[in-house]
Amino acid sequence: MSNNQLTSEQAYLDQTLGKINHSLEETKEEIKKSKGSLENVASAWDDVRVKTSTYSGIVETAMSVRQQQQAIAEREAAKSRAEVRFQTLAKQEDKPYFARIDFQDPQEESQKPESIYIGLASYSDEAGKFWIYDWRTPVASIYYDGGLGKVDYLTPVGPQQANVTLKRQFEIESGKIVTLFDTEEAIGDAMLLNALSGESSTKMKSIVTTIQKEQNKIIRNTAADLLFVQGAAGSGKTAAIMQRVAYLLYRYRGKLNSGQVVMFSPNQLFNDYVDQVLPELGEQNLVQLTFFQYASRRLPRISVQTLAERFEQTAGNEKIDRMLGSLELFEATNRYAQSLNQSGLQAKSLNFRGEPLISKEKVLEIYYQYNSNYKLSQRLEATQDSLLRSLRAQVGVQMKKDWVELAIENLSKEEYDEMVGAGSTRLGDDQEGDAAAATRRHQLGEGPQEREFKSDKQERNFLAKKIVTQALRPIAKRIRRSGFININTQFVDFLRALPEFIKLADFSISNAEWDSYVQRVIADLKEHKLTLTNTTVYLYLYDLITGKHGQRDIRYLFIDEIQDYTPFQLAFLKFSFPNAKFTVLGDLNQAIFTQDWANSLEQDFASLFDQDKVELIELRQTYRSTEQITNFSKELLQNGRAIEAFNRDDELPVMQLAKDEAGALQAVKKQLAENAADDEKTAIITQTLQAAQDLAQNLAEEDVTLIHSENQRLAPGAVIIPSYLAKGLEFDAVIIWQADAKHYSQADQQRLLYTVSTRAMHRLTLIGAGELSPLIANVPADLYSREQV
Repeated sequence: MSNNQLTSEQAYLDQTLGKINHSLEETKEEIKKSKGSLENVASAWDDVRVKTSTYSGIVETAMSVRQQQQAIAEREAAKSRAEVRFQTLAKQEDKPYFARIDFQDPQEESQKPESIYIGLASYSDEAGKFWIYDWRTPVASIYYDGGLGKVDYLTPVGPQQANVTLKRQFEIESGKIVTLFDTEEAIGDAMLLNALSGESSTKMKSIVTTIQKEQNKIIRNTAADLLFVQGAAGSGKTAAIMQRVAYLLYRYRGKLNSGQVVMFSPNQLFNDYVDQVLPELGEQNLVQLTFFQYASRRLPRISVQTLAERFEQTAGNEKIDRMLGSLELFEATNRYAQSLNQSGLQAKSLNFRGEPLISKEKVLEIYYQYNSNYKLSQRLEATQDSLLRSLRAQVGVQMKKDWVELAIENLSKEEYDEMVGAGSTRLGDDQEGDAAAATRRHQLGEGPQEREFKSDKQERNFLAKKIVTQALRPIAKRIRRSGFININTQFVDFLRALPEFIKLADFSISNAEWDSYVQRVIADLKEHKLTLTNTTVYLYLYDLITGKHGQRDIRYLFIDEIQDYTPFQLAFLKFSFPNAKFTVLGDLNQAIFTQDWANSLEQDFASLFDQDKVELIELRQTYRSTEQITNFSKELLQNGRAIEAFNRDDELPVMQLAKDEAGALQAVKKQLAENAADDEKTAIITQTLQAAQDLAQNLAEEDVTLIHSENQRLAPGAVIIPSYLAKGLEFDAVIIWQADAKHYSQADQQRLLYTVSTRAMHRLTLIGAGELSPLIANVPADLYSREQV
């Protein structure tokens, strides 16, 4: 690059920064003024006079209050806009842009090419000139999608074409151009290599400057109802998805907000790892949760199987687990639920004061009095209405009971005053109206309005009705919440009846095996616990019976680590978010929970969507690890998905084998010291939580942090972490503990060993004791070095 070009580019950068700094100062003043204006409006509340003696006075007071509220809201909005703009400008002050492209319309090649600079956010001056274009603008797509020459790109008005004459990339530090180079590629290897050679962090970073062409297809896709991304470990699929969220929020600004976007992630630790990406891009974070959190929040009284329990409890029956996670079971659940239109609902009595007020027989009589044309949701709604009418009829009956007379006699003065001052509400009605009226009276300085009675009998009847209505209100609440359905018994009934709705033999399950399994589930329910697989079936059955239709306000749903989900769980999520477009991503090579079942996951999930609205994208290139680590890791797999290493050269992985565990422990300490001396942040990954806890005790004198729960944050420096919590994370250096024949010998552990190996960016060390793992012995000897320690 010539000095003239560098000088010219630095001059443009200086001009841009000058404009940004000027805008920063103006925005500071705007924030200052808006704060002062807000304080002035707030102080004006003292001038509002409350007039309640006449109707016109009440109206005048309400209008004055409304005007003040509007004035405050307008000034708060102005202040908020200014603060957001200030934050954006502050981010641009150091590195305003990272690329430049020159292009022209192919129809107007006689004209001078247009130059645009691309950054995290757009910037224009007072005259409307754009100095920087947001990376999410349609024209910026030219930068990511191709090299020089003619390039097609999509705009809101349709496809356009551009003739690209220059692609230039910058590295800018503190307002100075450190490096610039021209490239014919979308993203030059030099910039990508520089980004990948950096250190790992406790937070995921934005990849805006290094988005690859295939990643850009994922980010800007707006047509697919299901976008299924299969990506090798370290292919940047999760980072691309976070950029996709930012793009969608930008693309549909005003129509889509972050509260309408949900991501299901592998664990809470991962949520913490990625929570800075969107704020870095100027967007609010989306809703992030794990499938365990989603399920357990809906079942607060049941202990749902945790991530650790799912990984470490191996007493399950693989054949049964596979059936329970299948689409065939999903359809069987539908058929069973529909059969409840004729018979089979499991009800329970609505008890009051220790006795059945409405018996379960009466509930069932009401439920089945409607004809077979009723849908389950309609039947339930009609039953609720009928039960509420029956409950209201009980008010007059209960008013005559002795317990009511006793309750009246025992009323304290405070209770009496509160009851007499309050309005009446029918059972089953919304209480919000009365609450709002009480709030208004309080704001206007009024107390409860006293009620006058013409006789003692009228007073007694009034109090009795109040007491009974209040006492019956919990039952009304249960009716509205379908509390008369015995869902636990219903779930067990479904399991017992399942052989009538699905062929057990298709899954090589005998009737005896199934009966034994049902007894185990019954025992679990008595202890108020369920496996995650059974929880999904339980929730779906409940939703079908009660007519729940899911969360219809969610527009986009993202699922990371898709290989850890069963087809049933995915079908349930599609049912639960009926209006959402799905983006799912994962690496089927890392299916440590679902094993070989994951091979058909793409086809199973895609079958639930309109095939014209399904797009499958495969990312084979991996960027996280060095070429040596990638080549070693992929050889751990048999019949794995295709993986291509990025050309980033470094040392070979090392297998250190000690005679015993004491020697292996010394090898870990030595490797930790070596990694620290080389400024490589280290994760020691164990197979199980118990192994992590034991190792942490043995390394108590070392500067390492044990990550034992998904609710922890990643700590700086060296960490010890069990394998299932390491999914989705990356570290400079990885030490795999107990990588020997005793702990890694089974064929079904290939994917686990592959998964933990691919967490390493620069250095991978495997340490074990005794005999070499046969999984490692199968790897060609020239792909790693072996040391006896």
